[in-house]
Amino acid sequence: MIATSELKTSERALHEHYARIGKAVSSARRVELLTLLEQGERSVEALAETADLSVTNTSQHLQVLRAAHLVETRRDGTRVLYRLAGEDVSQFIHVLRELAQSRLAEVEQVLRHSVLAIDELEPISREELLKRVKQGEVVVLDVRPHEEYLAGHIEGAVSVPLDELERRLETLDASTPVVAYCRGPYCLLAPQAAATLRERGFSAKRLEDGFPEWRLAQLPIAAGDDS
Repeated sequence: MIATSELKTSERALHEHYARIGKAVSSARRVELLTLLEQGERSVEALAETADLSVTNTSQHLQVLRAAHLVETRRDGTRVLYRLAGEDVSQFIHVLRELAQSRLAEVEQVLRHSVLAIDELEPISREELLKRVKQGEVVVLDVRPHEEYLAGHIEGAVSVPLDELERRLETLDASTPVVAYCRGPYCLLAPQAAATLRERGFSAKRLEDGFPEWRLAQLPIAAGDDS
């Protein structure tokens, strides 16, 4: 039989390992990098540019995440590409966001002054969007940067990055409803796109969350350039 003291030692060792995950996500910038990697694998340079960090700082943050086994790498020629270590990491990020929203009033305040301030319309659910896509009743716009679309997107979605939306409006049929989506429920790209489209006379809404949640729900996705 294992002694009580040994059991306590083992239990404390487990808690230390659990705390490694907490320490890895104790930086807001590391949480941001994980959120970006939910969209698909990236090089250090690409992550640094998107997150407005130096390459050196980005690399340091990634090493902390890698030591906690939250991200992993692969080589593509001379480049090193980072990606989430598994779908369970994406699920962890999703739960972390939900816990923060339910427990921290500050999260709701930020949402009211950002996402909800831009787009006051009720967002469309994944289930409703899937039904309308199958019936051919809607155009789905992926308004993330094009490299994120290439890494993975909702099947049938058209890539129109937000910074290209204004000049590409003439390519869209104003008589067909539009649903925009981006990186997740707190991403500002889709609300901005939907608001811009409505100002131009389109019937437009945003998806309630984003591509990572769609993928986690095992709904149809695709990769590459089929837009």
